Amino acid sequence: MTDEPGVPEPARFSGQVEDGQAVPSTTVLTPVPVPRMARRVIGHQIPDDIMQDPGLREAIALLPANYNFEIHKTVWRLRRAGARTVALQFPEGLLMYACVIADILQAHAGVARAYVMGDVTFGACCVDDYSAVALGADFLVHYGHSCLVPVDITSIPCMYVFVDIQMDLQHLVDSVRLTFSRGTNLIMAGTIQFASSLQQARAELSTDFPSLAIPQAAPLSPGEVLGCTAPRFPPGTDALVFLADGRFHLEAAMIANPGVPAYRYDPYARSLTREGYDHKGMQAARREAIRKGARGEVWGLVLGTLGRQGNPALLASLQRLVRAAGKQYIVVLLSEVSPAKLAALSPGVDTWVQVACPRLSIDWGEGFAQPTLNPYEAFVALGEVPGWWEGDGDGEGGAAPYPMDYYSSTGGAWAGTYHRPKPKGSGAAALARLRASRAGKASE
Repeated sequence: MTDEPGVPEPARFSGQVEDGQAVPSTTVLTPVPVPRMARRVIGHQIPDDIMQDPGLREAIALLPANYNFEIHKTVWRLRRAGARTVALQFPEGLLMYACVIADILQAHAGVARAYVMGDVTFGACCVDDYSAVALGADFLVHYGHSCLVPVDITSIPCMYVFVDIQMDLQHLVDSVRLTFSRGTNLIMAGTIQFASSLQQARAELSTDFPSLAIPQAAPLSPGEVLGCTAPRFPPGTDALVFLADGRFHLEAAMIANPGVPAYRYDPYARSLTREGYDHKGMQAARREAIRKGARGEVWGLVLGTLGRQGNPALLASLQRLVRAAGKQYIVVLLSEVSPAKLAALSPGVDTWVQVACPRLSIDWGEGFAQPTLNPYEAFVALGEVPGWWEGDGDGEGGAAPYPMDYYSSTGGAWAGTYHRPKPKGSGAAALARLRASRAGKASE
């Protein structure tokens, strides 16, 4: 799922609340020029004949000036690769520019064909090199998301274009200064399109907010948050300022940090709003789903086939755990997981586990006929890891926050990340420590 412009907001699901009251901000502003960065001289620098091509420059002028589609770099990469057929994959909010970009690449990159892939693209997990190969493409360009799936494992050469968007930085800076007292311990984060704006804003605000930090959940970029992956904030954080035009990614940061007040700056509406989330309602619903799911004797394991959303290695781990628990299971492949689709397959299945998007279970959980768990919840239900409510933490009620580390390199054994190794102490080791702690308390 995505926060790009043009994508309608989904209906509210369990665990979500409507946006709060708007926070006052300035109205008459002058955009701040983006500081010119010194060019690095690297061994594979884009040739001048591409950078100075007047025809290419004229074609690029058809695209929004504040959207960086990295056309020069793409032309250079395609020429170097000798690509003849390129597949272009866009999220819905950027599809309006697809035909222009396809025409540019056909005219200037030496490709004979440029296919625009029309299937839904929710995030970088949906990078679809398999479909690109089926189309006969020998190169894939994925727009609007970061390098979640490493390019060295895709079946054809793949290039990610973040599409950095320049915004009215001064309005954001003034809004933050008007809203928060000097010295407030702030965190700033957002979607990948605004990663450079985050760094510029921190530089502008450093005098008033010297402790302002931009966290990172590696391998994501500093400040980048996905719908399923968000960094934990350090103790003492007073508030989060999040750059995005929608809530989906922000909610991941809120779930991972339930005790931190969250504010969202919408660069298109130029508004700063206080956001809310029903943490108690969401956590209660997921605990109940885990409790019911654990009792199931027949499990259905769903592998998402939307691009690389499903992780076969994680599916194999779940199969081993389910067998070890003495349960029966079936494996189902689905491009999109929905309550209606699982309902049609549900007769005879007690518990579903979907290896696709963790947020499907969190956001739509109560819409499924049977308990539908994500991988982390399945690990809890099978007794492999403790529930978040069993550990020591700083969340609501003293419980640890619900983990949002699905693609983090420090994610647990349930994570779908391609960037290992797993952290020490996750999985069975954490469960062993919890059992030892319980045994110690029982003997007191």
